[in-house]
Amino acid sequence: MTQPPRPPTLAETPPDALDAEALYADLLAGVKALLIPQTRLVGIHSGGAWLAERLQADLGLDGAPGSISSAMHRDDFAQRGLADGGQTLLPFDVDGAHIVLLDDVLYTGRTIRAALNELFDYGRPASVKLAVLVDRGDRQLPVQPDVVAARTTLPAGRSLALARDDAGRYSLRVEEAA
Repeated sequence: MTQPPRPPTLAETPPDALDAEALYADLLAGVKALLIPQTRLVGIHSGGAWLAERLQADLGLDGAPGSISSAMHRDDFAQRGLADGGQTLLPFDVDGAHIVLLDDVLYTGRTIRAALNELFDYGRPASVKLAVLVDRGDRQLPVQPDVVAARTTLPAGRSLALARDDAGRYSLRVEEAA
């Protein structure tokens, strides 16, 4: 079965040419366009949570962003356990809220599915929009972002990871997949 073509909104960028800080500026503009009253930011642990924290401040939003762990709802929980799962912290009422779910890298869609399951354990939001820094394609589930700063492809066995230095600046690195 072939995958449907991805929307042609962004050209593919080679992974080594991705400037995380420049991509963050694009993500900021895209998320700003999604904001309506009662919008809450929720980042998927860990890179998405970093993005949510910085966006919350840069957008001047009141309160704190949410952070969500996908660990308990992953379909590979038996292999991964709680490794790198973080903790879900939603300092607001999910019921009726408009949520912008943030992640650093979108790949198969399985982490997004797990994060949505976790989010709905806390209530029923009015809407959920997805914003990602980088979309690397090759979906296994029908998940598409509402906002994406860049698209790229990587060979099998490689992953793209967001890093944050002590000053809060982002960088992206290609790694061997775990």
